[in-house]
Amino acid sequence: MAVEKMSIAKALNESLRKALETDPKVLIMGEDVGKLGGVFRITDGLQKDFGEERVIDTPLAESGIVGTAIGLALRGYRPVVEIQFDGFVFPAYDQIVTQLAKMHARALGKIKLPVVVRIPYGGAIGAVEHHSESPEALFAHVPGLKVVSPSNAADAYWMLQQAILSDDPVIFFEPKRRYWDKGEVDTDAIPGELHKSRVLRSGTDLTLAAYGPMVKVCLEAAAAAAEEGKSVEVLDLRSMSPIDFDGIQASVEKTRRLVVVHEAPVFLGTGSEIAARITERCFYHLEAPVLRVGGFHAPYPPARLEDEYLPGLDRVLDAVDRSLAY
Repeated sequence: MAVEKMSIAKALNESLRKALETDPKVLIMGEDVGKLGGVFRITDGLQKDFGEERVIDTPLAESGIVGTAIGLALRGYRPVVEIQFDGFVFPAYDQIVTQLAKMHARALGKIKLPVVVRIPYGGAIGAVEHHSESPEALFAHVPGLKVVSPSNAADAYWMLQQAILSDDPVIFFEPKRRYWDKGEVDTDAIPGELHKSRVLRSGTDLTLAAYGPMVKVCLEAAAAAAEEGKSVEVLDLRSMSPIDFDGIQASVEKTRRLVVVHEAPVFLGTGSEIAARITERCFYHLEAPVLRVGGFHAPYPPARLEDEYLPGLDRVLDAVDRSLAY
């Protein structure tokens, strides 16, 4: 077993390196991904080792980057596109929604677009405007796109591999506040299914479901709740489209309570769909309404205020207490 402790950033770098080594049709494109190695150094050293024709520094033009990737995919390549920051993706939203997501259906299945769009997302890094968005629900709402987010180094490595191997377009959200969190990665492992949720901590009283950056907060909340005698299960959703409703249902049928947590605004967020579906599926099991914890329905604030905006330990524990009080 090739087990190594590495950060999420390093795991993503190693995953991209493995993909480039394995398949000559894999290309990496984006702003500053080459010589600089990306603003978060996720692509560090890849252009040096694989050349400028496979790790391509692009102009500052997100629509052009994704549009070019679509053309390359039509010619048999497997482009991996980096959007430098979450808030920069919107100039490319038209290309993603009207072309990338629709081409397979438009061609009656004859055309496939194996494009991965990597997006560092979320807050808590003290950044300026347009650098701390959580737009995952906008993409999960669009048929034809897969939308995933790892929360740890092992998933970062393997989920990116699986995304690149997918013949369908994948929007790959990377929790930038967790880039330097470390964990063990077994590069010889057999990964689980890309869109399956995973129980990270077992419990019997309540389920906390989260993905990406908020999984760590939920694990901390479960540990804090345990000190008060509350048994909280933590479910890493891993995928926002498709969502593993069977996995959530299995957990909720055991614990009978569910709190869904994400950084994005609660209003019409991923948690809204989960709350509605689980209420339909588990109505006779639930002992409390499904609760949601997330950001406020307001533009992301200046860095000095982001601690007030982002859901933290106290807000998650407050939801746990409210659920258990029913």
